[in-house]
Amino acid sequence: MRKLSMMEAINEAIAQEMRRDPSVIVMGEDVGRFGGAFHVTHGLLEEFGCLRVWDTPISESGYMGMAVGAAMTKLRPIVEFQYADFIFCAMDPIVNQAAKMRLMSGGQTSVPLVMRAPQGATGRAAQHSQSVEAWFMHTPGLKVVTPSTPYDAKGLLVSAIRDNNPVLFLEHKRLYGAASPGGGKAIGDPDIQPIGEDVPEELYTIPLGKADIKRPGSHVTVIATMVMVHRALAAAQELAARGIEVEVIDPRTLVPLDTDTILTSVRKTHKVVVVSEDVTRAGVAAELSAVITEQAFDDLDAPVVRVGAANTPIPFGPAAERAAIPQREDIVRAVEYVLSGE
Repeated sequence: MRKLSMMEAINEAIAQEMRRDPSVIVMGEDVGRFGGAFHVTHGLLEEFGCLRVWDTPISESGYMGMAVGAAMTKLRPIVEFQYADFIFCAMDPIVNQAAKMRLMSGGQTSVPLVMRAPQGATGRAAQHSQSVEAWFMHTPGLKVVTPSTPYDAKGLLVSAIRDNNPVLFLEHKRLYGAASPGGGKAIGDPDIQPIGEDVPEELYTIPLGKADIKRPGSHVTVIATMVMVHRALAAAQELAARGIEVEVIDPRTLVPLDTDTILTSVRKTHKVVVVSEDVTRAGVAAELSAVITEQAFDDLDAPVVRVGAANTPIPFGPAAERAAIPQREDIVRAVEYVLSGE
């Protein structure tokens, strides 16, 4: 089987869905002639032409509003934001229009669109490094997808494109050239593999709302998202050498959330660490911790431990960024703490 990077897998998913369904269009800043800020849409303009691949003005609110209108007229837009940070310029058409239109119309109108956005800390400082998922988990009417591998990214994106609801599809910049979870070495991150992962050429779907157990274990459950899946697996490998078996769960989608898989693991291990790159305060880990505590409190032998970013804008300096963002050693310490019973 071929090995694709996440960037290649996403590009292939878009192209194959555009060939299958003429209502699928792509729009955003520089998605056509330039192939996107990270070249994820490379080659689409040449194959599908300017009627289906739209280079937009530098106006996130403007082209997002246009996408909502296009979706309401039976097109299926895929909107690319150059950085997830820029999505805040389009909050009104996303939160007040796309997310609410189906309910407000009594089901007569749907808004089948995908918003793709690269996020995460990669040395680009405060306005280009945020993790935005918690903002949109809080918005009823939106689905939120957070893949960690090329295989997952392709299958989840196909499902997102075919969904009749607005879907935010977040892509960690550090994973664009990376592979499946596990060891390996990548520039600046020894816990991420720089090679490709086996990805089928044919179209396939992964259901939204179905988590994946990336590593089975019996002593503690670690729930991690996006790049933190890789660091959690690296931490699990380190801990396994000491006889500690960590079960690593990747939710893959935060809305809808696969609580069944999560709670089944919690009831097996009785100890939980939740890891996310967004800030700890009111973040993804806070929500998952609340869900676990409310629904499986009697199964816990220790409080749920959260590992997340510091409550600060992402700094520019490499050492400062590393200190602000969870690393493998932070996950190891969290597992040790939850197992200690202190």
